[in-house]
Amino acid sequence: MRTITSWDLFCCVVDNYGDIGVCWRLARQLAQEHGHTVRLWVDDLRSFEKLCPAVDVAAEAQRVSGVDIRHWGDDAQVAALLAADAHPAPHDVVVGAFACAVPEPILQGMAEQAAQGTAPVWINLEYLSAENWVAEFHALPSPHPSGQTRHFFFPGFARNTGGVLRESHLGAQRTTFNASPAAHQALWHRLGVDDLMRDNPNALRVSLFAYANPALPTLVAQWEASPEPLICLVPEGLAATQIADLLGNTGAAKTGARWTRGQLTVAVVPFVPQEHYDPLLWACDINFVRGEDSFVRAQWALQPFVWHIYPQSDDVHLTKLGAFLARYTPALAETDANILIAFWHAWNGAPASLNWAEFAAIAPRLRVRAITWEQSLMQLGDLAANLVAFCEKQVK
Repeated sequence: MRTITSWDLFCCVVDNYGDIGVCWRLARQLAQEHGHTVRLWVDDLRSFEKLCPAVDVAAEAQRVSGVDIRHWGDDAQVAALLAADAHPAPHDVVVGAFACAVPEPILQGMAEQAAQGTAPVWINLEYLSAENWVAEFHALPSPHPSGQTRHFFFPGFARNTGGVLRESHLGAQRTTFNASPAAHQALWHRLGVDDLMRDNPNALRVSLFAYANPALPTLVAQWEASPEPLICLVPEGLAATQIADLLGNTGAAKTGARWTRGQLTVAVVPFVPQEHYDPLLWACDINFVRGEDSFVRAQWALQPFVWHIYPQSDDVHLTKLGAFLARYTPALAETDANILIAFWHAWNGAPASLNWAEFAAIAPRLRVRAITWEQSLMQLGDLAANLVAFCEKQVK
């Protein structure tokens, strides 16, 4: 009887941070909570470095936070790295994240192991979706031309899916942080906004992590006219550049920049390492998030949030957006649900009214919904543990 103790996880960085964000979080959890050996193959170390500054972008092989990291290039490079590795064969589980193709040297090694009766478990880790069809396809096998079988593993928000990533200590960390003024002060100091928070204790705190967005000018204008002071914390990137242009500060969207207009103060903050992102979400009153990883973290923050889903052609992303809202909003009063749906749709380019005042007004009730939503998600188990359990079943 075999036991799963080691993993090869392959990641192609597509949209800068989303893919590597999920893979790095999964790799660390497998290593740190399950005690497994994890070899994470990444094709873009510079994007990875933004989430994990300890990564050496010039190193082909390195170890960070208990995870072996390999710079994934062409097949020849993969073969050379395998040959130099203490474990030159594929590990117990081979994961191709988000439909990326597993390189040929790994496939050859898997075929050799299969001939010896020790074939690795092959997983295709899919993108997160709330659509109903996910439960129908989750864990299904798929024959590969090589003669091996891979299984599709779908994260999701319903039973018979893989669930979503959540570290076992996350709830305790959040509780400790929320009860500690010193922890908040340390966060604001780390972001370079401690004076701003000290001088504006009653301001609404909003974090903004988004793609460039045609709806942003409308939102900024409404923030300027807000009845209460509002502090927007935005990391360097697309949204910060867009706001700088809107406020007449083209080219000035660098860490430390600040602009004030009306009731709105914008502060450009550093792009924080992944482990420092959760406290930012916990400390802000409302969070704008994008893609997959920050979307999930916002749900664990127990604060109202707005999701900017990754735009796709033919508005396919709006179908996925609607599928999540169909799961999230029924527990809300009808009026509150309609306000949330309209705001999210408008933020994602659908015909709808972007009304910040209405959205901000229902924030207290959205915090209550966040608690019940967390409870429902936790009943599904976390993605890493579910994935380990599934792979264990494949080798017994």
